[in-house]
Amino acid sequence: MTMMRWEKLLSPRRLHDKRRDISHEIGRTPFHKDHDRIVFSGSFRRLGRKTQVHPLTENDHIHTRLTHSLEVGCVGRSLGMIVGELLQDRLPESITPADLGVIVQTACLGHDIGNPPFGHAGEYAIRDWFQRADNAGWLDGLTPAERDDLLTYEGNAQGFRVITQIEYNQFNGGMRMTAATLGTLLKYPWAVTQQTAGGKFGAYQSEVSLLRDVAADLGLLPQGEDRWCRHPLAWLVEAADDICYALLDLEDGLEMGILRYEEVAGILQRIAGGLPTEYAEMQRRDASQRRCIALLRGAAMERAVNDVAEVFVQHEASLLTGQLDRDLLTLCHGDLSDGVAAAKALARERIFQNERKAKLEIGAYTTLGILLEAFIGAAHELHYHGALSFKHQRVLALIGENTPTQEWPLYASYRRMLDFIGGMTDHYAVDLAQEMGGRLRGNG
Repeated sequence: MTMMRWEKLLSPRRLHDKRRDISHEIGRTPFHKDHDRIVFSGSFRRLGRKTQVHPLTENDHIHTRLTHSLEVGCVGRSLGMIVGELLQDRLPESITPADLGVIVQTACLGHDIGNPPFGHAGEYAIRDWFQRADNAGWLDGLTPAERDDLLTYEGNAQGFRVITQIEYNQFNGGMRMTAATLGTLLKYPWAVTQQTAGGKFGAYQSEVSLLRDVAADLGLLPQGEDRWCRHPLAWLVEAADDICYALLDLEDGLEMGILRYEEVAGILQRIAGGLPTEYAEMQRRDASQRRCIALLRGAAMERAVNDVAEVFVQHEASLLTGQLDRDLLTLCHGDLSDGVAAAKALARERIFQNERKAKLEIGAYTTLGILLEAFIGAAHELHYHGALSFKHQRVLALIGENTPTQEWPLYASYRRMLDFIGGMTDHYAVDLAQEMGGRLRGNG
């Protein structure tokens, strides 16, 4: 049976640099450089003003995409290091547990870097807008795959584009990550032609050639045309993300008064497998609910991390043959997997259906509709007519050095407009849309 090899899966080579000998700086491996490139990027910094679950909240305790990514990175680092310790004798001599930890951590930090304003609501709003644009003939002339890319705006694919194309060395390698980190980042290593029923895929047509290069460098197993099995470490990124959003969504719900303390504490206790020894003392001292929940959440996370790492090692063979078909959390102890499932169900039923959240997400549709009408409309007019209306001249002036020209393919022009809109923070998108809609602000 064909099996992937850790020697290739942990390749430190970068896509733009095919040298066989990779020199290490003292105290800083290529994987640590990957980590730093993510952290110092503008796209990562802007996550601090992007929605995790609750749009435009004024409560400073509520998670943003940035705080969520940082927390996922912490969990991912622990998972990678534990797995590295347990598999040390099967890994290349040059790879340490710390290397595995930072590879997974970096992929975790970058896993949401392509999310548009307003999170998943923003994705759906962009998809719906392009469906109407398609009906109006604005996608005529595109290939079927290019058309599907636009009809299925996908934050994971946009993230791969940000990292490999847009940040730092623009359209010349992007962040120039190692193959190992890029492979670990790819939750869905396939193109839109292989998208799941939910519209999940990992690379637009503009980046398919880069996806092929990553798969070839790592020795990922093919599962169809432009589709490969996941890098084993990508399963750890998925688990870290699931652990964090399942548990921390509950904390946000409690913080906003949507959930009750007893129901959140009960789920965390189930996941943790019991109450921490310090819990009774905290209750006796009448500690705040926030402190008590933090203690329970820490115990639940520790239990989840240890169990997931153990399950990963138990299923190493099926991971390396690309045959694992269940996420790692579902393979953990029943009370843990059931507890995480209960946390997700509670979030779906109570948090995601909250009235304020629903109203703000409706507003997100309006905001993104105004922006897409302006920017995609300008790109469409430029491509087909060359001469732009004054309005569209001013719209394209906002793009700056990344403004397309009439000679560009229409798909490339649309992609560049979406890069600009997708990179906006929630607040900037709202302010710009309101100003475009006629709300003008003077200078004093």
